[in-house]
Amino acid sequence: MTPVFVISLALIMFAIGLFGVLFRKNFIVILMSLELMLNSSNLAIVGASQMFGEQGVQGHFLVLMILIIAAVEVAIGLAIAVHMARTADTVEVDSLSELPK
Repeated sequence: MTPVFVISLALIMFAIGLFGVLFRKNFIVILMSLELMLNSSNLAIVGASQMFGEQGVQGHFLVLMILIIAAVEVAIGLAIAVHMARTADTVEVDSLSELPK
């Protein structure tokens, strides 16, 4: 696979994730779209580091850091989704104006 193909695929994946974040109303689908955007950025970083050869090894370390941040984001997001489901009986973002006290 050429790096241009990898970066193009990452751009398409990012656009799909952005569409999901902007136009979906379900909180869990929004979280999944955010994960797709993070994974597409990881793919773009790996593709760019593939272009630069020996100097691109640092890109893999950056990908590991982004994966750690993504894991934390999922844990916090799912905790918020569970709280939403328990208190409001829904995970639709538009139906909640504020979280209950």
